[in-house]
Amino acid sequence: MPTRSATHLVLIPSFNSGPLVLETVRAARARWAPVWVVVDGSTDGTAEALTEAAAADPGLRVMVLPRNQGKGAAVLHGLEAAAAAGFTHVLAMDADGQHPADRIPEFMALSAAHPEAMVLGTPIFGPEAPIERVRGRRISNFCTNLETLWHGIGDSLFGFRIYPVQPLLAVMRAHRWMRRYDFDAEAAVRLSWRRVPAINVAVPVRYLRPEEGGVSHFRYGRDNVLLSWMHLRLGAGFLLRLPRLLAHRAASVARPGPARRLSGR
Repeated sequence: MPTRSATHLVLIPSFNSGPLVLETVRAARARWAPVWVVVDGSTDGTAEALTEAAAADPGLRVMVLPRNQGKGAAVLHGLEAAAAAGFTHVLAMDADGQHPADRIPEFMALSAAHPEAMVLGTPIFGPEAPIERVRGRRISNFCTNLETLWHGIGDSLFGFRIYPVQPLLAVMRAHRWMRRYDFDAEAAVRLSWRRVPAINVAVPVRYLRPEEGGVSHFRYGRDNVLLSWMHLRLGAGFLLRLPRLLAHRAASVARPGPARRLSGR
C-alpha cells in the first residue's frame, strides 16, 4: 500500500509527455498518496486519460491548464493549490519516466526528518545519457555553486527534489522569472539565498530513446539562452548579496547545519 500523507505530496508537471506520464503516475501512486498532476496545456490526449484515471482514484488529482505556460508555471500552480490545502512540502518529479519513483518514500522520510531543508536529487547517469547534456550541466552547476558560495546544491538542473512550499512560494511570487526551463536552477539558488539548507541524494536517471516513448522538450539554442540570461540575473543578485553570503558562509563553517550529501543505491 502506498504511504499516505497530509503534509507531503508528489507534484508532476506534464506537457505532451505521451503514455509515459500514465506510467509515471502509476509508479508514483504505488508508493505515495496524494499524487497531483498539473497538465500544462497538453494537446496529446493525456489530459483526458489522466482526468479519467483521477475519477477512479481518490489519491490522484489532476489540474489542467488551458495553455502551455512552462514547467515553473505549472509547478507554481500546484504549489498554490498545495498551500491552500494545507500541505507543507512537495516532491516535484518529471512526467517522462526519467526519475525513480521507487525513491519517493526515502526522499519523503528525509524531508520529514529535516522539514526546513530542500531535498535535491543528484543524477547518476547511465551510458545512454547524451554526452552533451552531461557535460553542459557542469557549467550550470559551477555557476550555481558560485552564486551560492557552495551552499550545497549538488545538481542545479535535476528536477527530482522536495521543496518546502511556503519558502518556494515566497520566492516565486516575488519574481516574474523561473516559469520555464530556468525553474529548477533558479529555485535552488534563491532558496539557498534564503538560507534553506540542501540535502543531496544521488539517484539514477533514465534517458529513454524515442522508440521507448522518450519525449524531450529541451531545445539547445532556446534553453541555453534562457539559462544564460538566468545566470546573468543571478550573478547580479549574487554581487548584491555577497557581504551577507560571506557572513553566512563563515557562520556555517563554524556551526555546520544539516546540509549534506547522501550516496545512491
